[in-house]
Amino acid sequence: MHRHYLFSSESVARGHPDKVADQIADAILDELLSKDPAARVACEVLVTTGLALVSGEIHTEKAYAEIPQIVRRTIHAVGYNDPTFGFDSATCGVLVSIDEQSPDISRGVEADERIGAGDQGIMFGYATDETPELMPLPIALAHRMMIRLEEARVGRILPWLRPDGKGQVAVRYENDRPTWIEAVVLSAQHEDVGIEKVREGLREEVIAKVLPPGMFDPARLVLHVNPTGRFVEGGPRADTGLSGRKIIVDTYGGMAPHGGGSFSGKDPTKVDRSGTYAARWVAKNVVAAGLAERCLIQIAYAIGVAEPVSIAVETHGTEKLPLAEIERRIRRVFDLTPRGIIEALDLRRPIYERTACYGHFGRELPEFTWERTDRADALRERG
Repeated sequence: MHRHYLFSSESVARGHPDKVADQIADAILDELLSKDPAARVACEVLVTTGLALVSGEIHTEKAYAEIPQIVRRTIHAVGYNDPTFGFDSATCGVLVSIDEQSPDISRGVEADERIGAGDQGIMFGYATDETPELMPLPIALAHRMMIRLEEARVGRILPWLRPDGKGQVAVRYENDRPTWIEAVVLSAQHEDVGIEKVREGLREEVIAKVLPPGMFDPARLVLHVNPTGRFVEGGPRADTGLSGRKIIVDTYGGMAPHGGGSFSGKDPTKVDRSGTYAARWVAKNVVAAGLAERCLIQIAYAIGVAEPVSIAVETHGTEKLPLAEIERRIRRVFDLTPRGIIEALDLRRPIYERTACYGHFGRELPEFTWERTDRADALRERG
């Protein structure tokens, strides 16, 4: 059966309020892990006009973090360093309300020598061969657009840009393969320099630099660039930001299911984070091994229990082997207990602030060990 449809995915800029909150949460996590790799952290952040609020639960035997300094340093690095923005690193208030981790949760994590899962829940991982990074094309392009927007701001290619922004890409699929870029939406915060200058600059220096040639017709491409006509006031002054609110941006742009748990501010004993990273690692290796063109993995955990409650594999009819055989090979090749994941992916390092923008998947950075295809050969073996 032929399937023709449009699919859109969204990404947001580093200065988007929710992403500011995510970066603060992960900067705090990194600081603690750098001093105590066994620290257990569940940190939540809210940012709004003139205020950053940090709350959560932390357990550590030997680490200390000067949280207000980390908050201000992170806000400054994002680009909010001017009081006229209504939110800046030097003058914003910082409130901290941190408690010790619940002993009941701690007991669950420590209940098994292999480390019990820090919570119950379901996690999904996905990979598809439609891009070199094995990510869906709409979210891959949306992230690239946001990365280019930041380059244009920081490099002063477009000197009137400010930190906030959002982007969206709509791709036409035929028989489940991307064939055409139908529409692009880009909204970028800017100084008051006139909307035509803003639109022209964004079209030429951001959109045109990102869209792959041959995948769109300039005469037919639908462009919505700063469609309201003005985006001067932005960031936390214009919209309250919360950590963990951009979970679809963080994963697959809506192309795959989401278990509901957020990532930023959580140490790797929280399977919301480590289990989702592992699911991506498994799915990517399945596709890289040529066992399927698309692969969706679901892993489920119970708090305090090391072994997954279930592992499910879906390949949308693209499998080259029976699904039962692919699942058998996954179970043979991957240790999906929390400890197995943490050790295999080396997750007790301060690597997480880099994950907080432009998605947790699809960038082959040294820190992103879950993007490796190091188990593809083992999956090919019948064993």
